[in-house]
Amino acid sequence: MSRVFVDTNVLVYARDNHEPVKREKALQILRDPELQLVLSTQVLIEFFSVVTRRLAEPLDLVTAQRAVDQLSVNEVIVTDAVVVSDAIATSISSQISIWDALIITAARVGGCDTLFTEDLQDGAVIAGVRVENPFRVDAGGH
Repeated sequence: MSRVFVDTNVLVYARDNHEPVKREKALQILRDPELQLVLSTQVLIEFFSVVTRRLAEPLDLVTAQRAVDQLSVNEVIVTDAVVVSDAIATSISSQISIWDALIITAARVGGCDTLFTEDLQDGAVIAGVRVENPFRVDAGGH
């Protein structure tokens, strides 16, 4: 079983009816029994914000809360002061935003070699974590 860190955009696409191709790919990732999914408190907060405010058909608050509860059965890395400090160092050394660095740091803390996201350069390795965009046209199955 492969441990993978899942960024907010993957979770949001799983709920976005206006992006059917990306939605299907996101659902494949979430349902793949060969993947052990790891998230962070940052990802859960961002997910709640996006699905209740930025989708063309936003989720109501109670449904969004249930979705967060369901996602929380996965391992969730807490964004504490140590993670923030490490993320700042990664942000500086890798010249990426603090928000992206928090995701990379949480993935590393969670023991994940791979980060599924469309927000960073596909194939890049940042602080030992390989970025994979599962939505690229030639992306293989997981």
